[in-house]
Amino acid sequence: MKISHIHTEHYRIPLPVVLSDSTHGDISHFGLIVTRIETVSGQEGMGYTYCGGDIGGSAILAFVRDDLAPILIGEDADRIERLWDRMWWHVHFVGRGGAASFALAALDIALWDLRGKAIGEPWWRLLGGHDPKVPVYAGGIDLQFSLDALLEQAEGFQAQGFRAIKMKVGRDQLSEDVERVAAMRSHLGADFPLMADANMRWRVDEAIRAARGMADYNLFWLEEPTIPDDVAGHARIAREGGLPIATGENFHTVYEFQQMIAHGAIAFPEPDVATLGGVTPWLKVAHLAETCNLPITTHGVHDLQVHLLAAIPNSSYLEAHGFGLERFIRHPLRIEEGAAIAPERAGHGVEFDWDALRDHRV
Repeated sequence: MKISHIHTEHYRIPLPVVLSDSTHGDISHFGLIVTRIETVSGQEGMGYTYCGGDIGGSAILAFVRDDLAPILIGEDADRIERLWDRMWWHVHFVGRGGAASFALAALDIALWDLRGKAIGEPWWRLLGGHDPKVPVYAGGIDLQFSLDALLEQAEGFQAQGFRAIKMKVGRDQLSEDVERVAAMRSHLGADFPLMADANMRWRVDEAIRAARGMADYNLFWLEEPTIPDDVAGHARIAREGGLPIATGENFHTVYEFQQMIAHGAIAFPEPDVATLGGVTPWLKVAHLAETCNLPITTHGVHDLQVHLLAAIPNSSYLEAHGFGLERFIRHPLRIEEGAAIAPERAGHGVEFDWDALRDHRV
């Protein structure tokens, strides 16, 4: 399958409700970068990545269009490992993560979609075929919600079939976070899986104090308690805070996961296929975690990552993210009794409603 054309488009997508967390503040929209790879024989694979608030969207677009797409033209689309490696080293000096990894992701996802369509297999079977039913949680982006609104949202999630929920923490006063976690625990019951996400808000000492303050409420994990660059700090939080730690959505290389795992600083590695560089490195993280007896969870782009968790034996929860594309895709994520169901459509199976997207093109 020789690559003949690559088309890339950039969209600015408004959210139905303004969302909030401790680092990014209010979030009213996000950026979507979509790439379509065509072959000489007329086959097509589609990939996409995203950015919160559309910050960096134009940079990702430029990486794809100007730096990466030209070196793929004429190449064999089946040689995905080779193409990923070539793209990585082509932008390594100026990239090595960051916006370059977002750009690699859009193209790598399109290549894997092309492969799945070419052989008529859905990703989850193509990549391992473990179990199409994946436990799923609702990822609330709700730091500034009132307590009543937070509990009302939880009821709505449960009515939609979710059997696990994540809430945001990191308010100005730790006592407010503890009060809200306690209220959610009381509302949901003792054994309902409840996660909390601080979005990197705290220093290490603050994170340890916060973890200890929330330890009585049976949190399934505490996510991103501090900046992702501080491996030693995460290890201290994991050791002294008393809660399992999830992190990884802000990692853009396999090596960051390797370091965090090697230092015993993480209980739930959390790769995001759209920010890590695509399916190719995502699978490396998942297999690395498996050799260390660790479960994988995810962040964002649940329509893609349901396949990835369904493919592997060491999957944990899929995050159903607040940046969902339900308004713009033809087959939204299916949830039944607390599980997301990986679709049987060939490739990743995501089909955009291009007419609905058209008004949001940048």
